[in-house]
This record gives sequence, structure tokens and C-alpha cells, in this order.
Amino acid sequence: MTVPVVFFGIFFAYPVAAIVGRGLRQDGAWQFGASLGEVLGDPDIGQVLWFTLWQALASTGLTLVVAMPAAYVFARLEFPGKSLLRAAVTVPFVLPTVVVGTAFLALLGRGGLLDDLWGLRLDTTVWAILLAHVFFNYAVVVRTVGGLWAQLDPRQEEAARMLGTSRFRAWRTVTLPALGPAVAAAALMVFLFTFTSFGVVQILGGPGFATLEVEIYRQTAQLLDLPTAAVLTLVQFAAVGAILAVHAWTVRRRETALSLVDAAYAVRRVRGTGQRLLLGFVLATVAVLILLPLGVLVERALDAAGGYGLGYFRALMSADGGAFLVPPIDAVANSLQYAAVATLIALLVGGLAAAALTRRAGRFTRGFDALLMLPLGVSAVTVGFGFLIALDRPPLDLRASWILVPLAQALVGVPFVVRTMLPVLRAVDSRLREAAAVLGASPWRAWREVDLPLVRRALLVAAGFAFAVSLGEFGATVFIARPDNPTLPVAVARLLGRAGDLNYGQAMALSTILMIVCVVSLLLLERVRPLSRGAGTAGALDRTGAF
Repeated sequence: MTVPVVFFGIFFAYPVAAIVGRGLRQDGAWQFGASLGEVLGDPDIGQVLWFTLWQALASTGLTLVVAMPAAYVFARLEFPGKSLLRAAVTVPFVLPTVVVGTAFLALLGRGGLLDDLWGLRLDTTVWAILLAHVFFNYAVVVRTVGGLWAQLDPRQEEAARMLGTSRFRAWRTVTLPALGPAVAAAALMVFLFTFTSFGVVQILGGPGFATLEVEIYRQTAQLLDLPTAAVLTLVQFAAVGAILAVHAWTVRRRETALSLVDAAYAVRRVRGTGQRLLLGFVLATVAVLILLPLGVLVERALDAAGGYGLGYFRALMSADGGAFLVPPIDAVANSLQYAAVATLIALLVGGLAAAALTRRAGRFTRGFDALLMLPLGVSAVTVGFGFLIALDRPPLDLRASWILVPLAQALVGVPFVVRTMLPVLRAVDSRLREAAAVLGASPWRAWREVDLPLVRRALLVAAGFAFAVSLGEFGATVFIARPDNPTLPVAVARLLGRAGDLNYGQAMALSTILMIVCVVSLLLLERVRPLSRGAGTAGALDRTGAF
């Protein structure tokens, strides 16, 4: 517990408190009460708060409805191209939100692909925002829920079917309660991402729609109104804290020890009309919702001035455009290096935190569980500015250090590691650890021989998520990435912010490279098998010396 607490205290709580404190302290006195009443009494701010809440709820519900069938298909069915499709599904999550907004604008807006082909256009309205949020968060549900679903023992549901229960009732009474913590964790992450949505709403919403995150950015970067931005940050902080408290309470009520098996044991080939129809629905959804917007990005990257070709990709090799001190292509290597370091940090901190939360109980532990999720709900703009303001004196003068970027990226990676591993760790029967301890195994060996084989798949899923969010992190990184070492999201945003077809085409080309990097990384991760077939709890105990 010590390492996670110190990490979050230094690199999250301290920077956020520094920037908020600077905004609320005027002329040597605190102005929180007056500022709060003035800000919340503004009708325009009230409209922002209402839109932020209801679009997040609608986006979360729609994402769960669309993605739950895919979670089952990827967890329980075997079909050709499964690994490639799983990697493709995760690609949207790594894309910067500004790119996601641009992709849907290119697809649905005026002059977009559907407008060009059939005269169909979905204006930049709420539906476009909701669809973009589903596109972005589809993989959160698929991989978080599917990671646990793949390890649930299918014989429990099969036993209910043999007793005469219908397929749906068996799923509702046996499988769904077991999936409850994973579904709640996925819904929480989706809600937090949509509640704090920035790039998507900024591009698709126009002047008529703004979330709290968009308004904080406008007050900070455009109006230079730090007091208002600080109040909105605290409002967002309080709302996220309340959501996490409710989530922690509901999860504690549903926690049970589950019967887990090797993921390969539960996979079956597609059989029956129902499974074929479900697989067809998932494939059609992925094609329309995921692959079509990604295809638009590739098409725009190849649509150069002289016709389709690699002109925009070749332009990335030069810094002559003036937007960068180095060729934009250098952002690829920078992002991979930063993301690798951030993933290691996130796995270390998140893994230790998840293990501590599994073995300890109490009010402090529950509070720390909620604290781990706060980086997903606090404004990334606030975190980025806070890094610059707070980490500027020895021994924490890190502004000129390369480690600052991976640290910021790890902050958003740790919650995914914890939320992915915690349901599986809590599902491991504690009697296995007790038996290993009775037989003389040290705590480290008990964890290595009992917990690790059962949670290895969840660990790999967590690593994939941490790497993905590190590659795509933009909100905080844009303030701390050095001009001579830009990351891919920062480079894309900088190019999109400059006028001209060349800059736009280069941004689409970099986005395409980011997609390819993500697909290759995830395919390599898919090739790592978590457990040999047939290894289960008995095998875990056997390796401790019990048998």
C-alpha cells in the first residue's frame, strides 16, 4: 500500500492541489465560497453541468448495450480472425479524442464520406457525440467484462440448463451476477471518460454543447479565468468522488468467490443459429461502428493533392513545415518509449494497489480504492498545469526530465490496471492462499504460485490497457511534452490546429501510424498465452507443494 499511496500523493494530489489553490487564492485570501456561488449561479454553467451529466449517462448505457454481446463473443466463441478483430476493436481507445472527433466529423459531417456518397449527413449534434463515445469506449466493456467472462466456469451455467432453466434465465441468474463487478467497473470507466469528455465534444459539439472538461479548458486557456476553472475542477472532483463512493458500495455488496478456469477451457466453436446470429451482429457492429470511421482516417491520409498515394506520409519525414523542431515521424519512437515506461509504472503501482485492496478491509482501504480512480475524473488540463507549477523545485524539479511524460501517462493507466485485476483477484478463493501458507509457502511464493497463474490473463489485459491509454494520452501530455520530443497525440493535435491541407493530411497519416502501432502491439499481446489448458486451482495448489 505504501508505494501506491506515495505515488498518488506526489504525482496527483500535490499537483492538483497546487493549481487549484493558486486559482482560489486571490490577494492572499481564499475566495472559494464567493467563487462557488458566482460560478454555479451562472445559467450557462448550469447548462454545461446538465449536458455533462445526461450525455455521460446516455453514452454509458448505449456502450453497454452495444458492447456486451461482443464481450461474450470474444470470451466464449472461437472463430477465424478473432485475434485481429480483438486488436482492431481496441484501436479506437488508443486514438486521441481529437482524432476520434475528426474521424466522425469526416464521416458524418458536411463534406464527409456519407455526404459525398449518398447525401446523408448527421450534423454535429448529440447523436454524433454519443456514437463517437461508443466508438471510443467499446473496447473498455469488451476487454474488462470479457477478461472475467472468459475465466468463469461454464459448467455452472450448463448445470442450470440441465435442470430445465432457459438459456436467458440461466445467464441472468448465474452468469450475470458473477459478472456484476466487472460490468460495474466497465460502466464506471466509460462514465468517467464520457463525463470528462473533451476532444470529442470540442470538435463535434460546436459552440452549443460543452462538458465540464471543455469549459475548464475554455476558462483556463482562452479566458485565463483561473478562479472559475478552479471551482469547476472542484465541482468535477466532487461529482467523481460521489460516483466512486456509490460504485464502491455496490461492488462490496456483490463480491463473492468465483470458480475460475483457464480461459481456453471455456472457448467453444460457433454452433447453433443463435450463436451465428450473435456473431453476425457483433461483426456488423464492429464493421459499421469501428472499422468504417477508422477507414475514413486511412482514406483521408492517402488522399493527397496529386491523387491517392503516400505523399502525406513522406511529408512526415521532414520538419520543414515549421510545426515541429524535429520531423513529425520522430513522435512514433517517442510515444513507444514513453508508453513502455508508463506501462511498467502502471503495472507496478496498480498491481501493488490491487493486491493490497484484495487483502485488506476497512474505511481507509475503501477510500483509497476510490482515490485510485480519480485521475480518470479530474481534468487533465488541471493535472498538466499542476505538473508545471508544482514539480518545479528540488528534489521534485522534473520539468526538464523525460520521466515527467511517462509519470503523467501512468496516472491514467493505473486505474485500468486496478479495475481490471481487482475483480479477478477478489474472485480467487482465499482458502487457496491459506492452504499454501499452512504448507509453509511464503507470502511471495503463495502469490506467485496461487494468484499469478489465475490472474495472469487479467494482468496481460491490464498491460494492454495501460499501454493503449499511455499511447493516446493527450490532455496532460500536451502541456509537458517537450517541443523536440512530441508524442503522437500531441503531434496530431498540433497539426490539426494548423491551417492547410498538408497539415491535415499529415495529422491523418500520423493517426494511421498510431493505429498500426496499436494493432501490432495488441496482436503481439494476444500471442502470449496466460495458462496451459487444464491448469486450474488444483494446479495452482500443486505448484505450492500441496500435492
